[in-house]
Amino acid sequence: MNELRTIRAKSGTNQEGTSAHNRRVIIEAIRLNGPLSRADLARATRLTKQTISNLVENLEVDGLVASEEVVRGGRGQPSTPYRLVPEGAFALGVQIDRHLTRLVAVDLMGQEVARAVANLPPGGPVEGCKLILRLIEAMRADLTRRIPESAYRLAGLGLAMPGPFGLAPSDDETWMMAEWQAFPLVETLAAGTGLATSLQNDATACAAAERMNGSADGLDHAVCIYFGYGIGAGLILGGELYTGSNRNAGEIGMVLFSRGGTPSPLEHRSSLASLFQHLGLDSATTEAYAEVERRTLADDPRILAWLADAAADMRQAVHMVETIFDPQTVILSGSAPEPLAKRLFDAMFPLIPSNADRPGRTLPRLQLGMIGPWAVALGAAAEPIRRAFDPRFSAILKTAS
Repeated sequence: MNELRTIRAKSGTNQEGTSAHNRRVIIEAIRLNGPLSRADLARATRLTKQTISNLVENLEVDGLVASEEVVRGGRGQPSTPYRLVPEGAFALGVQIDRHLTRLVAVDLMGQEVARAVANLPPGGPVEGCKLILRLIEAMRADLTRRIPESAYRLAGLGLAMPGPFGLAPSDDETWMMAEWQAFPLVETLAAGTGLATSLQNDATACAAAERMNGSADGLDHAVCIYFGYGIGAGLILGGELYTGSNRNAGEIGMVLFSRGGTPSPLEHRSSLASLFQHLGLDSATTEAYAEVERRTLADDPRILAWLADAAADMRQAVHMVETIFDPQTVILSGSAPEPLAKRLFDAMFPLIPSNADRPGRTLPRLQLGMIGPWAVALGAAAEPIRRAFDPRFSAILKTAS
C-alpha cells in the first residue's frame, strides 16, 4: 500500500457535524491516489480510525466506493483497499458557443460516457434552449438504457459559455453573445431538466477539466489560460476554482495590450477569432476551424506571421498571471485546433523572466494542457462533480457555494 509521504490528501476534521466535509476529503484522496486502505486514509486525513470506518461504510452503501481484494504481506495486518466506483455518480455538461452547442456526460472519475453536438438554430436562446433540452433528454434516455443507475445518480448540469457576464449589451456581437447573456439560461435549463444547474465561463470550465483529469490534477494553485474563439484564464486558488464576485474573474482577454502603440483587448489580437478575421474566414462555419488546422499543418506564412505576434502577447499574459497569482504552474488549454495551439505553445518560449523563476521548482512554468473542441464541455460536466464531491470550506459550514 502507499506510504504516508506519497498520499495526496486534505485533512479532515474530527469535530461533530462535519461528516459532509470528511466524505469529500476521502473521495478526493482516493481519486488522487488510487485505492487506499482505511489505515492509509486515517493517516493521510488525520481522522480517527473509527471515523474513517464509519465514513467508508457509508460511502460503500451509497455506491461511491468499493473494496478490492485484501492485500497481505509486509508489516501490520492485512488491509483492504477501497476504490472509487465510476458509476457512483454522473453529470452533464453543456457548452454554448456562438453557433453550436456540445453536450457531454461524465462519470464520477470525470471520464466521458456520452457526447452530442448540434448547430444552434435561428431564434436565439429561446429556440436554442429547446434544442439543448431535446439533446439532454435524448442523452439521458440513452444513458439509462446503457447504464441504468445513471437515472438516479445525476449530480447536476454544468453550463459553460463565453463571458464576461452581467455587462451592458455590446454592439460588438463578434465577441459578445448579448442575447444569451440577457436570457435566464440557468433557470430555463434547470426547470426543463429538474437538475441542479450552474454556469461558468469557458476558461473556468477548462480549468475544471484540467483539475479533474489534466495537468492541474492535485494542484492547489494554477492558472489555466484558455485559447479559443476568445481568451480567458481559469483560476485555481487555494485548491478551489475562483470565479470572482460576478463570475468574471480571469477575463484576461479584456485586458488592453499595446502593439505598435495602439491598445486593444488581448482577445481581439491573439484569439482564434482574430485569426479567422486575419485570414478572412467565416467563423460561423465549422469549415473555418478545419481550414485553420490544414493551413497550420501546411506552414501557411500568414498563420506563421500571426503566431509570432500572438506568442509575444501570450508571453506577456503568462508574465502577468504569474506576477499576480503566484501559481505553481500556468497551463495553456482551450478549444483551438490542436496543431495551432501546439505551435503557439512552442512559440511562447523563452518566457519572460518573472517571480516564477525561482530555485527548486518541481513543475514547469508553462505546460500544454487539454486542447480540442470538447475541452470546454468536459469542464462544464466536471463542475457538478466538483460541487458535489470536492472538499470545500462551505461543506463544513453546510452552506451552498
